[in-house]
Amino acid sequence: MRNYIIRRTLINIPVVLLVATLVFFATNVLPGDFVAQRIAANNPTPDGGQEAIDAQIKKIRQDLGIDDPVPVRYVKYIGNLMRGDFGTSYQSGRSAISDFKEGAPYTIQLSLMALFVALVTSIPIGILSAIRQDSLIDYFLRFFSILFVAAPNFWVATMLLLYIVRGINIGPVTIGWDVPLTQHPLIWEDPMGSLKLFIIPAIAGGLASGAGIMRLLRSQMLEVLRQDYIRTAWAKGMRERVVITRHALKNALIPVLTVIGLTIAGLLSGNVVFEYLFNIPGIGNRILTAINRRDVPVVQSFVVIIATFIVFVNLAIDVLYGLVDPRIRLS
Repeated sequence: MRNYIIRRTLINIPVVLLVATLVFFATNVLPGDFVAQRIAANNPTPDGGQEAIDAQIKKIRQDLGIDDPVPVRYVKYIGNLMRGDFGTSYQSGRSAISDFKEGAPYTIQLSLMALFVALVTSIPIGILSAIRQDSLIDYFLRFFSILFVAAPNFWVATMLLLYIVRGINIGPVTIGWDVPLTQHPLIWEDPMGSLKLFIIPAIAGGLASGAGIMRLLRSQMLEVLRQDYIRTAWAKGMRERVVITRHALKNALIPVLTVIGLTIAGLLSGNVVFEYLFNIPGIGNRILTAINRRDVPVVQSFVVIIATFIVFVNLAIDVLYGLVDPRIRLS
């Protein structure tokens, strides 16, 4: 197992470098000149006319180091990246990773809450749907799982907001866009205040992710329940709860682990919609701001860090897969 982890880690390093390369060239072929746009926004009519504008553009490009040819900038970018230097924000002058550090706690909290909702809804419902196959409740649960898989996340969040929270007035749930960006408390700062702000986007993200997990778990449960050792357990007179939880569920969850890893990655990358819709100052909201401002180093740092996280989450899931299934480890 140790050799496998080392080998996979070494393989993942070129993958991350490839992502960084693609991000670098993608951000360097964007149309327009953000330097000229910034000068025009700050000082639309400078003294000296076009010559003064050209001089300002040249000076700013030299200060930012973007007047060099693309190959030279690429070599510098990869070299800095290998040292952990993600560059400097064009707009704020701070380290490009600073916004990521500030937004990460909000995104992580929202992702964990959504994952919790996904697991506590999908696992019991998937089990119930499998053991009550082709019953009315099975059809009902399958219908809603397909609905939440097909529905866009932002639509689910909007419907929850309009028809559940405000429609029947279930309680004093605070909506993100009613709160200034700097007043969003984290759960360890203000548990109740944080839950009121995060609960609706967490439910929306959790239901969409949980629907896919539920459908996979149901199909795996149906397959496992047909195995000979399950029939033997029934023949021994074991109670249904013991057969389902100790024998069937344990083996049915093994393929679901892979999907859970992809779900975590999807929540981190898919929270952009929820953070923008509910005005949560997380990674997604900040990367949208950086894109609108054409702050290239910030965009590059966000994408590379998220891609690195996803790559190593998949590695962790593969290792866990081998630990829970001896056949994988022995092979």
